[in-house]
Amino acid sequence: MVTFDVVIIGSGPAGLGAAFELLSARPGLSLLLIEKNQFSSGGLRNDCKMNFSWPIGFPDSSWTKEEAGAYLARVEAFLEPKIMEKRNLSTYAKRAEKIGVTLLEIRQSHLGTDGGLELIKRLVARLEAMGAQISLGEKVVGIDSDNRVIRTEGAREGDVGLGGGTSAQTSPERSAGRREIAYRDLIVAPGRGGFAFLRDLMTQAGIPFTDNAVDLGVRVETRIEHYPIVKDYYDPKFLFPKKTRTFCTNSGAAHVVQEKYEEPDGSAWYSVNGHAWSDSRPANGLANFAMLKTVTLTEPLASGQDYARMLGIQAALLGGGRPIMQRIGDFRLGKRSFKDHFYGDLYDFEPTLATATPGDIGLCAPAKVMRALWNAMKLLDTIVPGLLHPSTIMYYPEIKLYANRPVFIDDHFQAKEGLYLIGDGAGTSRGITAAWASGLRAADGILKSHRPPG
Repeated sequence: MVTFDVVIIGSGPAGLGAAFELLSARPGLSLLLIEKNQFSSGGLRNDCKMNFSWPIGFPDSSWTKEEAGAYLARVEAFLEPKIMEKRNLSTYAKRAEKIGVTLLEIRQSHLGTDGGLELIKRLVARLEAMGAQISLGEKVVGIDSDNRVIRTEGAREGDVGLGGGTSAQTSPERSAGRREIAYRDLIVAPGRGGFAFLRDLMTQAGIPFTDNAVDLGVRVETRIEHYPIVKDYYDPKFLFPKKTRTFCTNSGAAHVVQEKYEEPDGSAWYSVNGHAWSDSRPANGLANFAMLKTVTLTEPLASGQDYARMLGIQAALLGGGRPIMQRIGDFRLGKRSFKDHFYGDLYDFEPTLATATPGDIGLCAPAKVMRALWNAMKLLDTIVPGLLHPSTIMYYPEIKLYANRPVFIDDHFQAKEGLYLIGDGAGTSRGITAAWASGLRAADGILKSHRPPG
């Protein structure tokens, strides 16, 4: 059985941030980064939009403004982003203030999905050059946190512990090889998609946690002329009453996409999301963004993830296994959308997620959630007139599963001796830069606990 100083599960920004910090500080460290997909994953792959201002991405349960600011400076120094220019915000900010809405002014960078993929390639190559072993397509199937051993499957012949090879694992060719790997410190950073994996790990390891909150909402798609603020501010951050906000705006070569979530019985449901290509791609004249409401379950204390899963399954049932889309014009009239409602006259653009099912969101979205979302959209239409044009599309559901709240035993996201839980899936971040910062913070804890003598 092979042993590493540090094993990192997950190759998103949290895992990458930790890996770079550890190897920069301790070049001789033996480090293995494991990713279940055949490619490096995480938020860097999807639009690669980064925010460099408090409080975006930093849950106040895990970060103070001072802590976030210090770590953000380190993230920015490493990634060297090109900060986008903002213009004409005073008009929008004044309109918002008059009706009880807040417009946050955030420093942002945007690479686009294609730019994000190029960044990942550079980062992975750089990590390999620093001595990291990277295993893609290898899935962790068990963690013994007491004996500090993980079990995996998908390792190929030649991987360390399965034949003695030492090269980085970048080949897509995998066998059903299994191996056991011992570690001194383990960092688990599975992202939002690994929410259930992390919850199971915490249960098995006896780590106290709550997961009683979830973000629910819709993805809104419209022509840029109906949401012209994106010409001045790429990803405008509006905070509305009733814990509702805009999230992840995309414009230019922008598209709505779907993300698959598999159930233990083999069935699946989908959450929608958005992305955009870089400026090098032809623009399609559209913009999309999420309108989300945070739902916190209190009494009886229940699982936000299970609640969200039930809503996703229900939407898949009514959508014939696909997300549901509905034109604003139909929603206002209290009637469902049909396929022929998406073409002609006022409906002058085709949905970018063409596989979504035309239908009635009101049949599956909780009424209280939908009222909060619709109220926020009416307020936003007052600030940016034109948003609620009849052609505007709402896609449902958009669900963000990042409300795991582990009980940590120190300030570096250590949940059990030698076990660190970081990133969106662990509730320590909500986005690329905060996830990277949480990786740095975990790395700081490891470096501090194993400081060389003298």
